Amino acid sequence: MESLKSKHYLILSFVVSLIFVSCSSTDKEANFKVEQGYALGTTYTIKYEATDEEQNLKPLIEAVFDTVNMSMSTYLPTSDISAINRGDSTIAVDKYFKEVYVTAKEVYKKTGGFFDPTIGALANAWGFGPEMAIDHMKKSEVDSLLEFTGFDKVYMSDDQRVIKKNKNIYLDFNALAKGYTIDLIGRMFDRNKVKNYLIEVGGEILTRGNSKTTNKVKNWVVAIDSPTQDTEQRVLIAKVQLKDKAMATSGNYRKFRVDEETGEHYVHIINPLTGYPQKSNVLSVSVVAQTCMVADAYATALMVMPLDKAKELLKSTSEIDAYIISADKDGDLVEYKTKGFQELLLD
Repeated sequence: MESLKSKHYLILSFVVSLIFVSCSSTDKEANFKVEQGYALGTTYTIKYEATDEEQNLKPLIEAVFDTVNMSMSTYLPTSDISAINRGDSTIAVDKYFKEVYVTAKEVYKKTGGFFDPTIGALANAWGFGPEMAIDHMKKSEVDSLLEFTGFDKVYMSDDQRVIKKNKNIYLDFNALAKGYTIDLIGRMFDRNKVKNYLIEVGGEILTRGNSKTTNKVKNWVVAIDSPTQDTEQRVLIAKVQLKDKAMATSGNYRKFRVDEETGEHYVHIINPLTGYPQKSNVLSVSVVAQTCMVADAYATALMVMPLDKAKELLKSTSEIDAYIISADKDGDLVEYKTKGFQELLLD
């Protein structure tokens, strides 16, 4: 089984080149800088308007990545979360870990457990995590792993220690830690009086201000790839304008199968409530929110939830807007957009 590492599905990419096209004509005038690199198991591209020609924020950007890794990376043996997963209950976690923990708990409750950071043991067993996978999983093995699953089995003490009801519970915040990292970089920019910026890490985005400093205000514009395009050709399915908003996209990008009996298109994702990879005809979900951490978490949850439940959640959750792409039995794409997301789309 292919390892998907940072999440339990493939990430649907954004067409970052369109971002630069939208403001390339004024780069020199506006003193925009572009920082690119590799972090959190993926690439990043960050564009910001420097307050002066000498301003260089890349060291501070890299410091944010290091901070999050030391706190929450399951791929770093020396991180706090790795020690907690090994059974160490003496660690008082930092404020970053606590902030992610609190948001994860909120989304866990609002989604009825479809978003669950304790899915780590199951993810590892099915081949979606950093640990050794189990070949030919049996029902008895799935049932035993479900004993280690459930965020209601984890709590944080007053002195910020993570207490697990079972020592084998494996925490994994990768489904929202990337979005949180983007938010932290945005906060650092705000402290340094950067008014216009776009932060993109692995296809997830946070924007502030405008894409260029002209008399005519122009929002940042990003594009979403079609989830069924060929690998040799990039096809855009939507363009979205963002101003002071975050967007995260989750998707089984170009990874689906056709049921031989029904002809329906399905993708496989782990259901934390059953412990098994489940069929879903949802190909991708894009979520817009005020923070990238919230967008990231809900994009994950909406991919896992049945489509009807996902729609119910969106109708009752005012802090997010979403764009869901699914496939019908004929393989045709079907779109569902909240009113708020529709208003962000460009013709």
